[in-house]
Amino acid sequence: MKSILIATHNKAKLKEIKQGLSPLKKLSVKIVSLNDLKIKREPKEIGETFKENAILKAKFYGKLINLPTIADDGGLVIPYLNNEPGVKSRRWLGREASDEELINYTLLHLKGVKKADRTAYLETCICFYSLVSPNPQGSRNPEGSVIICEQEKIKGHIAEKPSPRRIEGYPYRALLIIDKFNKYYDDLTEKEHVQVNHRLKALERLVIKIKDLIEY
Repeated sequence: MKSILIATHNKAKLKEIKQGLSPLKKLSVKIVSLNDLKIKREPKEIGETFKENAILKAKFYGKLINLPTIADDGGLVIPYLNNEPGVKSRRWLGREASDEELINYTLLHLKGVKKADRTAYLETCICFYSLVSPNPQGSRNPEGSVIICEQEKIKGHIAEKPSPRRIEGYPYRALLIIDKFNKYYDDLTEKEHVQVNHRLKALERLVIKIKDLIEY
């Protein structure tokens, strides 16, 4: 396992996943991106859950270039809106919708809704897929390939207006107030961010399992 592909075109997400995978560099694993390989193709995300879509994307790119691949799927879940936008988080208004449009659309749906009903979660599922298991005993299916998934979420509530601080590519973080700190996600200090970041928590567990495969 000399290289692992991060299967995302989202620059902010790519940076965060690279951060989470940094322990693998000590094992001489090279991290590559879709941009590095000049891959622009995208699978149709037809899964009904974050996990289904994460597996779908990891398999699509893993088979396309024959490299172990990490893909994730996640988004905002608002129980008051029947768990929308959920798996449609990035596509709620279509693929070309801007961060600003998604922010405004979310606030419109919650206009006049009291705080108790504005509970929301940022959820993610991150999956590792390899066509061939480095450890035959660790194979997760009859074909000998490996699929390992980790899921995590952050609880908060939707503010009545967005934070003035925003990270491009993460519109919903500008709306979510983290209950633990009573602060906008985008206003968290670096230390606070690490404590609650759902993607980094899931990656931490995933990396341990990947290292077990490599070191077999």
